Amino acid sequence: MSAKFEFIDAQKAHYPITKMCEWAQVSTSGFYEWRGRPTSATARWRVHLGRLIEAIFDDSDRTYGYRRIHAALARQGEHCSPEVVRGLMRELDLVPCQPRPWRPTTTLTGDTGAIPDLLNRDFTADAANQRYVGDITYLPLAEGANLYLATVIDCFSRRLAGWAIAEHMRTELIADALTAARDTRGSLAGAVFHSDHAEPCVKPRNRVLACAGGVV
Repeated sequence: MSAKFEFIDAQKAHYPITKMCEWAQVSTSGFYEWRGRPTSATARWRVHLGRLIEAIFDDSDRTYGYRRIHAALARQGEHCSPEVVRGLMRELDLVPCQPRPWRPTTTLTGDTGAIPDLLNRDFTADAANQRYVGDITYLPLAEGANLYLATVIDCFSRRLAGWAIAEHMRTELIADALTAARDTRGSLAGAVFHSDHAEPCVKPRNRVLACAGGVV
């Protein structure tokens, strides 16, 4: 019954009380009697808790969900269930926004048509040590820093021929991965290496590895 009275009280500025009582099938006298009662301890506690929730929510730049707010309340010594927090957030219309996680960029955007694609999007090979593809990916660490992994893969066997890890994406990272591939295969003479147009990776997109004594 009190839920109906709470709804009528919340909407009294928009609709006549007598009509709402009629629609809700409650008596008008019962509604006014309910309004005249002193506020219960539970109601006062919910108002207090709602104010704390709003403050924590605002301090989080409106990003905290009910679980994190519940944990923050517990640290303040306020004991309640997560579902109570969830319900109050719904009543207060507190909807968290979740910003997208930042990811480092390992490729350049824009037109790369000036760089010839020597493989012509054909990533197959008739034999080993003819065509290689490579890429850089980042490895997030628990401390918030990142490591970067460069790979060199043989298009014929699809096997990893060389790789390198560093705390940067400078040219040395790709060169180290190519050196590792050369050491694995003995020579990369005559092979073509294809990679994304990365920054600051080796440019151009394709490297012709024609030097028998080392990586070009």
